[in-house]
This record gives sequence, C-alpha cells and structure tokens, in this order.
Amino acid sequence: MSVHNTRSDAGLAGEPIAVIGMSCRFPGAPDPEAYWHLLVTGQDAVTDMPAERAELGLGIEHGPAGKGAFLDGIDRFDPGFFHIPPREAALMDPQQRLVLELGWEALEQAGVVPADLRGGDTGIFLGATTGDYADLAHRAADGSNVTHHSFTGLDRSLIANRVSYVLGLRGPSLTVDAGQASSLVAVHMACQSLRSGESGVALAGGVELHLAPEKTALAQKLGGLSPDGRCHTFDARANGYVRGEGGAVVVLKPLRRALADGDRVHAVLRGSAVNNGGGAGLTVPHEDAQRDLLHRAHERAGTAPAEVGYVELHGTGTPVGDPVEAAALGAVLGSARPAGEPLRVGSVKTNIGHLGAAAGVAGLLKVVLSLTHGQLPPSLHYASPNPRIPLAELNLRVQDTVGDWPGEGERLAGVSSFGVGGTNCHVVVASAPEGTASNASNAGAEGAGDTEAEEAAVAAVSPSLRGDTLPWLVSGRSAAAVRAPRPSASSPTWRAAPRAPRTSGSRSPPRVPPSSTAPSSSAPAARS
Repeated sequence: MSVHNTRSDAGLAGEPIAVIGMSCRFPGAPDPEAYWHLLVTGQDAVTDMPAERAELGLGIEHGPAGKGAFLDGIDRFDPGFFHIPPREAALMDPQQRLVLELGWEALEQAGVVPADLRGGDTGIFLGATTGDYADLAHRAADGSNVTHHSFTGLDRSLIANRVSYVLGLRGPSLTVDAGQASSLVAVHMACQSLRSGESGVALAGGVELHLAPEKTALAQKLGGLSPDGRCHTFDARANGYVRGEGGAVVVLKPLRRALADGDRVHAVLRGSAVNNGGGAGLTVPHEDAQRDLLHRAHERAGTAPAEVGYVELHGTGTPVGDPVEAAALGAVLGSARPAGEPLRVGSVKTNIGHLGAAAGVAGLLKVVLSLTHGQLPPSLHYASPNPRIPLAELNLRVQDTVGDWPGEGERLAGVSSFGVGGTNCHVVVASAPEGTASNASNAGAEGAGDTEAEEAAVAAVSPSLRGDTLPWLVSGRSAAAVRAPRPSASSPTWRAAPRAPRTSGSRSPPRVPPSSTAPSSSAPAARS
C-alpha cells in the first residue's frame, strides 16, 4: 500500500478518516480478536491484584475493594526487536515499551511494512497521563535506579517520540495529556493532522499502566472509586468506577487515499469535536458543554443526530457524571429519534474498568468492532435504571444484552470521553463503505485473509501450503530477519516467555531477560 503523503491532494477539510489497522492490549484481551470475544460474551475482566504484581513489590491496594483490571506481562519486552540495548530498556517506562509493540502490531494488522514509513510524514499521537515508573525509580535513596538512560526512559513526552524515533518517522509526534480524555483527543488531533496534509498516515491511541499506589489513593480520596470494585454505569447502584489499565493504537488515513490504495477499511471517522466544560466546577461535568460538543461533532461529520444507532458512553458509573451525560445525550440525540426507538448506549468500563488516558480509545475500538460485526455487546452490571436518569423521557436505552445493530443501511455511532478537568471529546464513527469492511468472521485478525481467491493465490505461489498446512504469520524488521533462524531457547541472551501464541496468528516479540542495571524490586524492570 502507499504510505507517503503526496501533498498534492486538495480539499481534505472535512475528509472522512479511515481506520485501516488497530491493535490493543487490554485486561483479558491481548489483541482485537480477543477483545471482541470478551465484549460479545459479556466478560468482566476486573479481578483481585494478580500474584505477579505482588511479586514486583508494588504493594498496590487498588481502591477500597482491592480490585482492578490488570494487564499480564508488563515487565516483558524484547529490546533487540526494536534495536534498543537491554540496559536502556530496563530503564524505560513500560508505557514506552508497550506502545512500541502496539504501534508495530497495528501497522502489521494494516498491512503496512514499518520500514516503508521511514523518512515519511507519518504522525504519532498518543494519550498518556501517568508516570508511575518515574516515581518508583526516584524512590531509591542512593539513586541506584537512575542512570544516564533515565532522562529519556522516564520522560512522558518520549512515549510518542520513542515510536517516531524507532520507526524513523518525521511527522508530528505528540504525547497528549487531556486527562481521561487523552486518547480520544489524540485521535481527534490525528484526524486534524491528516485533513490538513501535515500527516499522510497517523498512529493514534493511548496507554495507561498502574505501577504505584499513589494515583489510586488520590482517586479514592476524591471519592471517584467504587466501594465494591465495579462500574455500574447508568444503574441505580452507581457509586464510582474501578481502575483498569491497557493501551491501544489505530492506524488512520484519509478515506479517499485508503480506498485508492486498496487498504482494508475497518470503520470511518466522520467527524469529531473537543471542548471544555469550564465554569461548572473544576471536576464537575457541564451539561451545556456536552450538548455543544455533540452538535459540533455532527456538524463537522455532516451527519444527523437521528441517524446515530449507538453511543459508547464515557459512562464511569459515578453519581454526578452519569446523569449529566445522559441528559446531554437525550437532549441532542435521543430527542431526534422517533418515540419507541431509543438510542442504545453502553460503556466498556463495565468490562475492563476505567483505563484513564486509554479509556477513549478502548471505547473507540469497541465501536469499530461492533460496526464491523453488526452487533452490540452488552453493558454489564446494569439491573435497574438510576432514578436520576429518566431513560424513557430521554429516549435512551442501556444495551444490557447482545443484540443486532439497530436499523438498516450505514451504521453510525458515537464515542465520548471526558477528562476530570472538563476536557470533552466526541467522535462520530461510521461503518466502512460497502465492499471494503472486514468480514465479521475474521475481524481483528492480524492481516490474515480467508477468501477463496486469497487461498487459491497462496496455493499457486506456495504449493507446499496446500492441504492441512497451517500458515503462521511472523514479524521482522526486514525480509532477512523474517527468514533468519530464531535464537535457541537455551541461549544466554534470550529465553522464551511462558506465553501462549497470539490467537490472531501474529508472533508476539520475545522478551528480554533481567538486566544487570535493572531497578530494584520497587520498580518492575524488563525481564523474561
């Protein structure tokens, strides 16, 4: 596929943006295929703190219920795969390490060879708000956890810059901090960069890892955390949220170029808007601001509110936030729909908790997968409506069961994400143009085709793949790297991580062994 911006196209203002690739690492879901399975089967990924976290000496009490939604293997990484010395990798924030993997996997799923982007104007826009690893590194009284690698390894701005550096990209490279709205604001900014011609391709998303107890303690003091460790979005039991962690990246490109290049289009971002609810109170959501946000997003998308079939809520399950969000949605979208055809709403926070800076992109991926499959997954922990949310009057309905996408024709949805300081973001998302969407049977697969024509083409080129042979997709920085033999598991510089192959068929990079310069047990170093 073509990856460089020609800069000769005019009139990109208002151009729809295609989602041509995606990757994720969420609790209980290491890739988009597993994420969809978690969603459509109604799984709850919230658990007690895993033993491996306790072994790292973090001592996290994850909120009043001691629960959270955790990632596996955050201390594992293959620095050689990204040409990073092991000692430097040990002092890199795991959020930097994770987005390198996610960026590579998203490009792989999009069918983009990363080397083809080198020297081009691909932009990187990543939301991040936490710096727990830096806090842990500075705790050692003797300074043993700080070396000359620490400045770049612990600086939050490097989360995006590291991806640009490793891939050799020359487009914009921004780590976006807009509070809990960060990753969706990053997507909004990426779309703006693409429409202006500043970027030809963009990677956007966000990341959040919880490695120290202070942020959880602050959220608890604020009164935001649920005493029972669940998000009861729009439910009468709504009493706060539970923290989650993870990350995701989408590969974006102007739709007309994606179609011209024959890209696989998962969904289309029709328009978006960002504003702030200043004046209502620093941490209090503002209904009028949210109404204005929805109007602006649809004006820019060129869509009518009545056409929207589903909205992925910010939906934290807080006593104040939920009623305000519902009122704004009802006034703008619910009121535009016929009586008896309520707007469906739900929140992925009921499955994987509140991912903070990565919450918005988690909601976006849920919507993209729902549009592709033509189904709406259930929003969990909903039994009876919040008495402060008159759903019938607002013409809203919580999607508490698996169901088909409402209506016919183009599917249209919205995704909302709000920051604690009042930054609001909403994105209007549409299904892919007819004939370009991923088949529901293989959505989320890492670039694997399953049509008869593709199978025939493969068999013609490689007769050995006929019959019962199972193709296995691998990654490498070059053709020579892919063909090279894998290191021996007994090698002193590498050993296989005890991790099952990715269900999507893509090879996950191996992980680095403990480094002699790794931080002490108070900070999780890269290890196998």
